[in-house]
Amino acid sequence: MTAGWRGAQARRQPGAAVAGRRLGADEEALWARVRATVRALPGRRSGDAATPAPAAPVQQPLRGPRVAAPAAMPTVSFPARAPGHTLDGGWDRRLASGVVAPDRTIDLHGHTLSSAHAALDRGVAQAIAHGDRVILLVTGKPPRPESHRPHARGAIRASIEDWLRLSRHAGAIAAIRGAHPRHGGTGALYVILRRQRATNS
Repeated sequence: MTAGWRGAQARRQPGAAVAGRRLGADEEALWARVRATVRALPGRRSGDAATPAPAAPVQQPLRGPRVAAPAAMPTVSFPARAPGHTLDGGWDRRLASGVVAPDRTIDLHGHTLSSAHAALDRGVAQAIAHGDRVILLVTGKPPRPESHRPHARGAIRASIEDWLRLSRHAGAIAAIRGAHPRHGGTGALYVILRRQRATNS
């Protein structure tokens, strides 16, 4: 291996050890002059390695705790208390035999549906306030099976049970029964009110 080749190898890096020795002062000076004649590539500084710019950190969107969509609140209806359908055997026997005398009569003959509804509400309220037990409700004949018109015969009678079931007095009504013939038969009803509990004054 020639000395010239060794010198070239030594000139590649300043201060590098070649064959067990370091460059001398003259060799260092020569290497510095060689380096001065080297031109750097455009955009790069001499002797500097290309260093890629650090990638900008990706901003992650801030996420709060996942909140479940509020469930739709269910619609709750509170049906009015329907009038009772049972009475003790003694009551039913007495009503069927016509021996029970009504405490009050509400006659809805000649009313429109609207005025009949108002008269029924007013009459039941008065009966409750008075402590009555049996109301004779004169409604007129029930509607014919083939009649479906709102103002046909028996329209008031056909509405009575719904009116009472949805009324403010529904909780005070024990039962509804058909009237005995002596009290109007198919054209009337008995409305039996619950016994009112005595309150201490």
